[in-house]
Amino acid sequence: MVADKVKACIKDSARELFRRYGYNKTNVNEIARDAKVAKATIYKYFESKEMILHAILMEYIRKSVKDLITNSAKDLNLETYLSNLILKVSKLSYTICNEFVGWDFIRESANAQEYLKTLSDDLENLLIRSFQESGRVSIPLKNLRFLVNSSKSIVFSFAFTSVSVADVRKNFISFQNDMLPFLVKAAIA
Repeated sequence: MVADKVKACIKDSARELFRRYGYNKTNVNEIARDAKVAKATIYKYFESKEMILHAILMEYIRKSVKDLITNSAKDLNLETYLSNLILKVSKLSYTICNEFVGWDFIRESANAQEYLKTLSDDLENLLIRSFQESGRVSIPLKNLRFLVNSSKSIVFSFAFTSVSVADVRKNFISFQNDMLPFLVKAAIA
């Protein structure tokens, strides 16, 4: 129980410092000072600053995905239901990377590729588990994994290539209108 409180305190301090100063400008010493713990205590619970960020993001994503699934219209057909949820989760993922992590970290950090792979895999597993637990999605696991993985890959790829907010909007519209319907149809076929 004490360990959970210490981890929560570390994450709360890190979340606030990341928001206030940005991920790159916040160091572990500052997190320890704000959380009122020793730096070694942070490393007892988290392997690195990236893993603190990861824990914060996954907690936020988990809650957001649960809310999206819980609050989605139950009377939609499966195709519309999946399309709506994939689009909302894709936008959520992009926003999280943009606001919490920052594309500078993702493009320039030596650990960024490894970090993104971990985040991407955990997001994929969370979505698949959430869809399965909702009882609403009754398609084979390999099809569901195809849909989630393909959508996630497309969104991450245009996130890296977009130069402006207008590019991002254009890419999301293209994804929604031109790609997502085909991915969903392939998954439920």
